[in-house]
Amino acid sequence: MHEPNLVQQKNRDRNRAYRWAVDRAYQEAALPGVSRTFALTIPQLPLALRDTVTNAYLLCRIADTLEDHSHLEPAGKHDLFVGLQEVLEGQRDPERWAGEVVRALAWDTPAAERDLVLSLPRVVAVTNGLSEAHQAAVLRCVSIMGGGMARFQRLKSPAGLPDQASFESYCYYVAGVVGEMLTELFAIEVEEIGERRDQMMELGRRFGLGLQATNVLKDVWDDRARGLCWLPRDLFGEVGCELEPEEEWSSDPAFRQGMRRMVGVATEYMEAARSYILLVPPSQPGIRRFCAWAATMSLATLRRIHRRPGFQSAEQIKITRGQVRRLAVWTSYAAERDGAMRLVLAWSGRGLPRPLVRSYGDEN
Repeated sequence: MHEPNLVQQKNRDRNRAYRWAVDRAYQEAALPGVSRTFALTIPQLPLALRDTVTNAYLLCRIADTLEDHSHLEPAGKHDLFVGLQEVLEGQRDPERWAGEVVRALAWDTPAAERDLVLSLPRVVAVTNGLSEAHQAAVLRCVSIMGGGMARFQRLKSPAGLPDQASFESYCYYVAGVVGEMLTELFAIEVEEIGERRDQMMELGRRFGLGLQATNVLKDVWDDRARGLCWLPRDLFGEVGCELEPEEEWSSDPAFRQGMRRMVGVATEYMEAARSYILLVPPSQPGIRRFCAWAATMSLATLRRIHRRPGFQSAEQIKITRGQVRRLAVWTSYAAERDGAMRLVLAWSGRGLPRPLVRSYGDEN
């Protein structure tokens, strides 16, 4: 008597599994179009983490697209960020919201990012299929990021952020919270990381701050061309550069001095990355490679900025493909060897300002 219902349920389960597999395949296909770096690093992670981290990255990228490519005023962008949170909480239709966003995007939005926004329903479907613990970590991250980006829409200015506290807050909302999310996911899947979760959570937050601080310095001219600046005015004011929007910053010795000081700030954040990576057990080489590739590329970029603080475009301080390949080879070799990993991280940061003494705890 109940057989037809049982068959129908099995068919529904098969259809649901098939749709989820198709949506997962979309994620994998979409990732290289919006990030070559993550398309290379995410496959290094253990299989249990790849779908979740890909999903989280794509959701964060959608939030980034709202910030970078929407032509709306701050209040309008704020509403879109709130809408994204409502979509993820199941309070709003993802397809309708995606349509609203696409209409708000600038004409020069990259096609891959526009397609990603339109495909939000597929990305959210994967989110909804994640384990409860993974889903909670992802939703927390995207919710905090969206709320922070909405707040900074009202603070953004061509003359920079008010102070270093605002700068650190901005870096947290864009990347520090991602470091927390990744740590939570690693702790769920790896028992030894779970035992060190609290210690690694703070290190992961600072690791994220360092990566974003590097991005801010690297992209300072691209941002300025869009009428934006995320540098802290108080730090630059201390060395005699007021970050006046109409001034030619690159030829100002005070600006170059300020950039070198900012390299010191970023290097201080990145000191946490060394401790973080060495707290990941060598039995997890994939997680180590994922983290170390990001850290070594950031340190290499900071070195180039430190040597040439008056650069006028990101191309002038971009690390070469050859350097990227060498860093990938070295970190892959070092992933299962603590001593080698220490050497690779030290070599990547050679010549950078020595960070202030700070207790991050024993990584061994």
